[in-house]
Amino acid sequence: MTPTRLVVLAGPTAVGKGTVAAAVRERHPDVWISVSATTRAPRPGEIDGVHYHFVDDATFDRLVADDELLEWAVVHQRARYGTPRGPVDVSLAAGRPSMLEIDLQGARQVRRTMPDAVFVFLKPPSWDELVRRLVGRGTEDDEERARRLDTARDELAAESEFDVTIVNHEVHAAADELVALMMLGPERHDA
Repeated sequence: MTPTRLVVLAGPTAVGKGTVAAAVRERHPDVWISVSATTRAPRPGEIDGVHYHFVDDATFDRLVADDELLEWAVVHQRARYGTPRGPVDVSLAAGRPSMLEIDLQGARQVRRTMPDAVFVFLKPPSWDELVRRLVGRGTEDDEERARRLDTARDELAAESEFDVTIVNHEVHAAADELVALMMLGPERHDA
């Protein structure tokens, strides 16, 4: 059975996409994970080239104009995020299990250009837990938190657009479930 090579992981803000991706990176180094470009400033502890490629607006504009992004979007009415196309192509050409950790808008764009990918929705155990995680990060002020929670309500409503849902009860379990899914054959996504 041929492993699924590209998985697209998306879900609402503060669901733990980045944390689950970090756990996949740590526990399954054979899986390649794309590093997105963004125009937002780094959060405490984030490293350029590891968590994101932090770029200015002019650099992002050039990436868009030169068609160097597989997908891109304005997120939370502020910063732009996008997936550099080149590294994805190289990883897939090498036959390496690969994952994109992106937002809902980006997942929709990738579905149009790479419909054979497996689209995984990462869901919180409950709305209250999502709110607790967002508040617990302590990286957004009250206005930004409210904006992100409004966006999260819309994002949660998009779950049916995805092939598979994983509930993020516990980070390592979610990461292992995601990698197990990558290793199933394409005909097994509904398992």
